[in-house]
Amino acid sequence: MASQHRKPRSTGSRVAGIRTPALATAALTSVALLSQSANAAPSDDGRPSLEEVEKKVDDLYRQAESATEKYNAAKEKTTKQRKRVDGLLDDVAQRTQKLNEAREELGSFAAAQYRTGASAPDTATFLLADTPQDYFDQTQLMGRMTDRQKGAVDDYVTEQSATMQKRREAGESLAALTDTQSALKTAKATVQKKLGDARELLSQLTAQEKARLAAIEQQKQEEAARKAAELAQRQAAAQAAQQESGGTSSDAGGTSSSSPAPDASYTTKAEKALAFARSQIGKPYVWGATGPDSFDCSGLTQAAWKAAGVTLPRTTYDQVNAGTTVSLADARPGDLVFFYDDVSHVGVYIGNGMMIHAPKPGAYVREESIYYDGESGIHSVVRPA
Repeated sequence: MASQHRKPRSTGSRVAGIRTPALATAALTSVALLSQSANAAPSDDGRPSLEEVEKKVDDLYRQAESATEKYNAAKEKTTKQRKRVDGLLDDVAQRTQKLNEAREELGSFAAAQYRTGASAPDTATFLLADTPQDYFDQTQLMGRMTDRQKGAVDDYVTEQSATMQKRREAGESLAALTDTQSALKTAKATVQKKLGDARELLSQLTAQEKARLAAIEQQKQEEAARKAAELAQRQAAAQAAQQESGGTSSDAGGTSSSSPAPDASYTTKAEKALAFARSQIGKPYVWGATGPDSFDCSGLTQAAWKAAGVTLPRTTYDQVNAGTTVSLADARPGDLVFFYDDVSHVGVYIGNGMMIHAPKPGAYVREESIYYDGESGIHSVVRPA
């Protein structure tokens, strides 16, 4: 990924409240060398260029994260389906017990008839029939049964019908659970495959290539910080203009900003969510994790807002619909920033173009510019309900 070079600021300088990273002399030298060699064609031995490796690794991490969200969705669905299956099986067991009790009561009538030699009502015939309806269709003995016998037959028919229905439902739910478990297994295998491929590519790099790759990443972070600072300045200008006009204003980029500022209730909840997110900084990204020792991206945002008393869905695909979409110019601390066309990544906005997120495998929860993967990577901003 090509990035524009820019003059580094001195250590400790701030622009709109954002500390911009300073590059050491050695890192700058690496970047200068990189500008001459990063775009080079594959080597004579057929190995891909460093730029190709970087792009491939980034793509693999993106694909792994997308598969992780599918895994999260399948896991959540599996949990719900398993609870339903367990509930249905418990219901079937209870109804089967009642059915057996009703059958035993009918059997007691049949035994009594056998002992007395009575010919009616023929409860034994009822028990030997294929179904209760067959019995009623083939005989006219129902009218000669006592009220107690009729009640026993009614109970048996009711329990048999209900038990058969619950067994069908349990069977259907078990089949659905099997399908979801298969999807879960497939998603898990996909994540592991993508991460394995990325590790394999990185393992083939020489020490010099790894240093150059680190220089590329440092340069990208510098550019992302610059863009974050620009956004912070635009947001500050737009807010000032809106306060003066008391209504709609336009940001520096020319886009209309008409969304109202968050109310006090939202601000209080957002502060709690951000406090939680900040306390997780330094914990590792682990795909499928929801804490407390590690997180994936949506696991972190879900846990952060849970700390504020707001329940968010598990996956990025559902979280993006769990609130009000606002413009980037109107983003406020606590809002969720989503990335990529497939909405496979999310972070918690903290202001000044920055967010807290769980980035990718091998990384840790951290503060970072929302432009960490370029402006085109930003999908939308959502204010949780």
